[in-house]
Parts: sequence; C-alpha cells; structure tokens
Amino acid sequence: MRKSYDTSFKARVVLEALRGERTVSQISAAYGVHPNQIGKWKKQALEELPRIFSGKYEKKEAEVKEHTDQLYQEIGRLKVELDWLKKKAGLIG
Repeated sequence: MRKSYDTSFKARVVLEALRGERTVSQISAAYGVHPNQIGKWKKQALEELPRIFSGKYEKKEAEVKEHTDQLYQEIGRLKVELDWLKKKAGLIG
C-alpha cells in the first residue's frame, strides 16, 4: 500500500532539503521518506517557484475554482432531473 503525505509535511521536508544543512539521506532517516521521493518533491518545488511568483498561479487557482463550481452546479442540475424522472416513472413515493 502506498503512503500518502499531506502538503504541509511535504513542504517541511522540501524546505529542509533546500536549506542544505543536512544531506538527503539524513533528512530521509529523520522523516521516514525515501531519498528518491525527497528528490522528486524538491524538483517539483523548484519548477513551481517561478510560476507562483508570476501571477499565473492565482489565475490558475481562479480557473480551477470556477470550473469546480460549474461542475457542482451541473451535478445539482442532473440530480434534480434524475429525481424528477424517478418521480414521473413512479419510483418515488
């Protein structure tokens, strides 16, 4: 079974790796995470840093929120339609 780590844990581990005060092996032993995983998280963090400060990050978050809201709206509409169809078919009440 795969382990899953929350974002705050990943951030702590990556920050420690970026500081460079300890080796990846030492960080791995301290947090119980494989060294390769720490390397992947560090690489991902370094790739995302420029985007975070560019302003595109906020736009993407807004787009994701808008898309999520639209999907929830669609789910609600489909649920109402399904309930109506069930009622008309005599399956409810």
